[in-house]
Amino acid sequence: MTEHAKQEPKEIHVYGMMCQHCVNHVTKILEKYPSVQEVQVSLEDSKVAFTWDPAQVNLADVEKEIVEAGYSLVPPADGQDEPKLDQENRDNPDEKNQMPQDDQENLAKPDNPEKATETMGVTAAAEKKQLFKISGMTCANCALTIEKGLKAMPGVKSAAVNFASEKLTVETDPDVVNDDDLLAKIKDLGYAAQSADEGKQQFRVGGMTCANCALAIEKKLKGTQGVRSVAVNLASETVTVEFDPGVVTMREIFEQVRDAGYTPIENEEDNQDDRAAVKQRNWLIFSGILSLPIMPLMFLPMSASLMYTMLILATIVQFTAGWTFYRGAYHALKNRSANMDVLVAIGITAAYGYSLMTTLHMFIPSLFFEGPNFFDTSALLITFVRFGKYLEAKAKGRAGQALKRLLELQADKAHLLVDGEVKEVAASELKIGDITIVKSGERIPVDGEIIEGTASIDEAMLTGESIPVDKGVGDPVIGATINRSGSIKVKTTKTGKDTVLSGIIKMVEDAQGVKPPIQRLADKISNYFVPAVVAISVLTYLIWYVALDSTFVFAFTAAIAVLVIACPCALGLATPTAIMVGSGVGLNRGILFKSAAVLEGIAHLQAVGFDKTGTLTKGTPEVTDILPYSDYTRDEVLKIAAAGENPSIHPLAQAVVAEAKKEEIPVHEVGEYHEEAGYGVACVYEGQPLLIGNLKLMHKYKVDVKDSEQDFLRLAESGRTTSFIALGGQVIGLIALADVVKESTKEAVARLHRLGLKTFMITGDNKKVANVVGEQVGIDDVIAEILPQDKISIIKKYQDQGFKVAMVGDGINDAPALAQADIGIAIGSGTDVAKETGDVVLVRNDLLDVERAIRLGRRTLRKIKQNLFWALIYNAIGIPIAAGVLYPVTGQLLPPEWAGLAMAFSSVSVVTSSLLLRRYDTRLAD
Repeated sequence: MTEHAKQEPKEIHVYGMMCQHCVNHVTKILEKYPSVQEVQVSLEDSKVAFTWDPAQVNLADVEKEIVEAGYSLVPPADGQDEPKLDQENRDNPDEKNQMPQDDQENLAKPDNPEKATETMGVTAAAEKKQLFKISGMTCANCALTIEKGLKAMPGVKSAAVNFASEKLTVETDPDVVNDDDLLAKIKDLGYAAQSADEGKQQFRVGGMTCANCALAIEKKLKGTQGVRSVAVNLASETVTVEFDPGVVTMREIFEQVRDAGYTPIENEEDNQDDRAAVKQRNWLIFSGILSLPIMPLMFLPMSASLMYTMLILATIVQFTAGWTFYRGAYHALKNRSANMDVLVAIGITAAYGYSLMTTLHMFIPSLFFEGPNFFDTSALLITFVRFGKYLEAKAKGRAGQALKRLLELQADKAHLLVDGEVKEVAASELKIGDITIVKSGERIPVDGEIIEGTASIDEAMLTGESIPVDKGVGDPVIGATINRSGSIKVKTTKTGKDTVLSGIIKMVEDAQGVKPPIQRLADKISNYFVPAVVAISVLTYLIWYVALDSTFVFAFTAAIAVLVIACPCALGLATPTAIMVGSGVGLNRGILFKSAAVLEGIAHLQAVGFDKTGTLTKGTPEVTDILPYSDYTRDEVLKIAAAGENPSIHPLAQAVVAEAKKEEIPVHEVGEYHEEAGYGVACVYEGQPLLIGNLKLMHKYKVDVKDSEQDFLRLAESGRTTSFIALGGQVIGLIALADVVKESTKEAVARLHRLGLKTFMITGDNKKVANVVGEQVGIDDVIAEILPQDKISIIKKYQDQGFKVAMVGDGINDAPALAQADIGIAIGSGTDVAKETGDVVLVRNDLLDVERAIRLGRRTLRKIKQNLFWALIYNAIGIPIAAGVLYPVTGQLLPPEWAGLAMAFSSVSVVTSSLLLRRYDTRLAD
């Protein structure tokens, strides 16, 4: 064709694109211009290539529309892309209209500036958020000690410790405090920490003998591309390295260390929970072997050899298996804090110390006093507490299994194509631009784009959908998904922490690392818990020994029992374990919570607002009605309409063509095609004039519509966009199109009503269409013809009425409304889920997940309250029993060792209670 001969290649740079939504948007902008073809948008190169006819298109108009959509044609300052919103359709204000960035920030700022800033993707330049793995904590007060110590440091803006997952999330000003300062402070507090940042790792190195060895490793690594900083500690034989995961991998760093003549020893962080459980088990076995023989010895006639034997066994247990309690108590008291270690250390010291003095009385009567010994009490107390710690470590490991299973999904190996040859390499070694071959049955190693072949991709790990998705050249694929059939070549587009899977893992870790408001109650109680227990223990002793004139041994036993039965651990574990399990259940269902506070906040919702286009509806027009006239059939009308609409790039026209292809109706060519702006299209079909358009087009060409006008008005009244099809001057049919409601929308709204929630819809579409959709799905209130910036005032109106409000939108374009809402819920596609905004991300694009997320939040909050109740009840009942309130009835005191065992089981019971929340996963499927 003549038109084709005029085509010329063109390439322009477009900056500010951040995700696949942006790529699709820029592509749509270009493709709607006549003669623009073969559009190729490169996200990583910020480049757009296409062919065009300069005679038909003014390039300045194209560039102006791209800029108006929120992108830039010039490189941003400092190489940083400006945050921006995507724009799906500028013609329809409901379909994601664009606002200037400053306006959005100002609109979101007054009510919730922190959330608005986070939602818009803007973070303070001087703020750095990091994650650390903490070891050495024994109870909730340990977590509070770390938080308190770090918050007192200049430059530390916030610190939150998750006792259950042993993770520290800290926000700092990097100009004031650095990582070494944080690690040193944590060590001074009595705990060990290791960075969990992917771009910063610490590993041991064997073979160093002197300071020059350390300098040699530093020099070697500093000369490696992508390595930012290196610190070698000769004393601990460790190397701490900061690097860019997109440029260099840990394997390459290890190779550099080996090349320098030393042996790197890789950390096995993934098995850290398992190793902690094994360590506790080994200590339990050791203390049990030494403690259990003491019990039968207590019932034998006392002799010097027997006393020596018990002394030796108890001493070994006291200062090996029990040493951890002394170390923990020392650091706690040094930092003016008190934790479980303090209680246990006081109890075992009192029992052991008293027994030691009564034993030495046999040999030095003048210096020591006579009395029974409590060697079995101290030794068994240590053993039972160790037993509880072992069970707790096992249970805590199970609480985080959902995240661990997700980590295990990552591919280990990849088939890298280099110069026509295939090499098997570690998936972690892949870089952006690498080409890999993925065969049937293999996992896709990292995020990428198919450049050759077709395949059916199983994305169940991400979306929960069991049916594979057919994909071909140009389609994105996600790392860890499975190729069920076909062989494909994949170009790597994202690696390391930028991949979708890493984004989800980071989101879940963040959710587990932030404390919900309800945790403040437990923290406040824990602050006063240990001093109060010590005071009760002293009071117990004084009441029995002084007021009730009991024996020293009796009062002493009751006081020790009070110390060791009290359990701050149960309070500390009540919230984080429930959050870990709850967020894991959501993860399995494709529901991602950005923070623990969201899991609590979503449970208090009273109203849910929805965007219309792309949220309640599919976001793209579909053919809903075809009415044939005269002697024409439905298929004949569709066939003729598709032929006439095929040359057009208008979304409505393409929807008609898509319907014909779906029904396998051949699409023929037409001649003399031309569009009549504001009316429709005119062309020639098989020698006859063909008109497709509105009533004005029919009147212009004097086509009689009296037989079809009533049907036209009826369809238009119902909110459908309707076109006449006139062939040879006669109306042969009507075609109606609409942005159809998603299959699950009506059921989702009904379920929200059953939960007692009010629903409303905010849309920029006209009132007629909006009311039809609202009535169809059962929405309570419909607010139409609203601009995006005005959605904030609607949300605020409901909040002013006392409602806790959620807003459901696409997570990017509805950012101002999501920021204003108490809970922002983003409907996001799997490829962009890690970058979507909102407090909750629904991976599967299923509105039923809105109701499921709320149900899960309510169940998790109920479990937290249940855990806190039992933790408090345990202490409220256990401490008086240990103090001897039941002695007048039973005639027996609770032995301290059994009090210690009860303390251990209280923590285990709370964790086990949280684990029961995993059973709710099956109920969410309903």
